[in-house]
Amino acid sequence: MKRIAVFTSGGDAPGMNACIRAVVRAATYHNLEVFGIMRGYEGMIRGRIQRMESHNVSNTIQKGGTILKSARSEEFRTHEGRKKAYQQLRHFDIDGLVAIGGDGTFTAAKIFYEEFGIPIIGCPGTIDNDIYGTDYTIGYDTAVNTALEAIDKIRDTADSHNRVFFVEVMGRDSGYIAVQSGIGGGAEMIVAPENSNTTEDITNALKKGKLQHKASAIVLVAEGEVMGNATKLASEVKAATEGLDIRVTTLGHIQRGGSPTALDRILASRTGIGAVEGLLDGKACMMAGIRNNHLVYTPFEEAINKKKPINQELLRMVEILSI
Repeated sequence: MKRIAVFTSGGDAPGMNACIRAVVRAATYHNLEVFGIMRGYEGMIRGRIQRMESHNVSNTIQKGGTILKSARSEEFRTHEGRKKAYQQLRHFDIDGLVAIGGDGTFTAAKIFYEEFGIPIIGCPGTIDNDIYGTDYTIGYDTAVNTALEAIDKIRDTADSHNRVFFVEVMGRDSGYIAVQSGIGGGAEMIVAPENSNTTEDITNALKKGKLQHKASAIVLVAEGEVMGNATKLASEVKAATEGLDIRVTTLGHIQRGGSPTALDRILASRTGIGAVEGLLDGKACMMAGIRNNHLVYTPFEEAINKKKPINQELLRMVEILSI
């Protein structure tokens, strides 16, 4: 293996640049030529591939977003689109790929490898922390801390006006951000896909808090909650209660941006180096992750399809601490 390429795909996550930096410098350390593919799979199809040197990633470890940009690619979903991408990689004599992204990125990488045989190692880059095979994903810790900072500020307003705030955080199919930021922010209730709370449960908890003379309350809602988003739940609870001043805040995409935390920078660096060295060791169609503080490789098949459960003890903590 002499030449590898790195790209980011799907939703951006804080720490992606740290991972790109690690890939470029690990490749340089091992005397490999390294290329960056702009705009993910779409850029691969269009041949937007450029040589990268160590100096190209200087002063990037602290930056959010991705210097290689990201894009969705409908064309890559077709065999013809993937064939074009393969031909572009052959034109640049690329021997292996590092894909930084989430389950959608890995699903496409798995199909691409099976069709054309170019070795690919993934790095888990998504704020949702919903990838099996790694304890944490790149960007998750930063997103939790961003949400927590916002929750702390919302709490000030809630206390000042004796209000109940329903705060919606990201997590399409996972409540990891909601649970961790909710515990850290002292939320009275957390509503996530992994628990079985009902509208009645939320209503009863808020009524109980009012009887205990709680002046305000925070209800954390994961955007993927099966009962509905924060606006819908707030409306239902408001209709079932009297005397509660209820407001809704959706944090949205601020959770994706910002300077990555130390944890995300280190995780990104470890998995980036692991991806390069995995390719050199002959690994393919796998993800480099961290489990129990050790670098591990998980087949894409497992990373994509196996469910990563939330520790139920965390959900129990919410119940205890909200009293």
